[in-house]
Amino acid sequence: MKLAISLIQVLLIVGTAPLLRGVVARIKARIQNRRGASVFRPYADLWKLFRKEDLVPSTASLLFRLCPVILFAATLMAAAFVPVLHVSALLGDRGDFILLVYLLALARFFLVLGAMDGGSSFGGMGASREALVSALAEAPLLLGLIAIAVVSHSASIASIVRWAISRAPFVLSPAHAFACVALVLVTIAETGRVPVDNPSTHLELTMIHEAMVLEYSGPSLALIEWANAIKLNLMLALLVALFVPWGVAATISPVALAIALLCYLLKIALLAVALAALESSVAKLRMYLVPEYLGTACALSVLAVVFTAFTR
Repeated sequence: MKLAISLIQVLLIVGTAPLLRGVVARIKARIQNRRGASVFRPYADLWKLFRKEDLVPSTASLLFRLCPVILFAATLMAAAFVPVLHVSALLGDRGDFILLVYLLALARFFLVLGAMDGGSSFGGMGASREALVSALAEAPLLLGLIAIAVVSHSASIASIVRWAISRAPFVLSPAHAFACVALVLVTIAETGRVPVDNPSTHLELTMIHEAMVLEYSGPSLALIEWANAIKLNLMLALLVALFVPWGVAATISPVALAIALLCYLLKIALLAVALAALESSVAKLRMYLVPEYLGTACALSVLAVVFTAFTR
């Protein structure tokens, strides 16, 4: 039964990922006094891409075709570490947060490789920018998770959630507060959202993600876009699991799981509204300001690690 629930959790993150992107886009349209597309539009886009021909540049090698598959597989495996309905996760006891971080890094590495293998100048430009963001975001992401792991005395995401549920709601230490803000900043950078990147832009001088996927089409592009949607859903689910896990079921009962599902959907909906409001109120940063943005996240994560000495 626990295995079935763990599989359902992974399917929930993977299956609702396009819906989350559609909801964020629809809320942004409403904030900007536009009607906006249907929240189910990302599903239609993925279905359309899966039915199209997969075109490959004449200069590309076999790596160009393999990169989207590896990207999707690594992101899918990372989703199996985060509990959303029950305190257990499919791979929660088989790895720690370091493995989760480096699965995401592996996915990004092959995305960069695929962009460079395409031979496009835009692909190389986007790959170099993506590598810069990845290098700067990795340290605060790891340090923020280390701070939470030290406070909870566990490196497993599932064990951290169990520890957090056992505490009184909203009783957070300074280490939690600094780590939360740092991980929120990193989440925005890792998922390519405003102000670090604009997922809806096609301007050559500003785009990061879109520059890397210009040469892709058909099922390969569908896998890349789906993996990026999963990563956004995964990072938001990770924030919920680490900092507001209350409502997650500690027992295997239909009532507890139903309550956990409602709580999870409500939390993700609130984060979607917050993300849409943020992207509608701030402008994209210039590339040379991105290191300062991630430097702030790194400083906050270092403070989180320092404050763990006062909360142990």
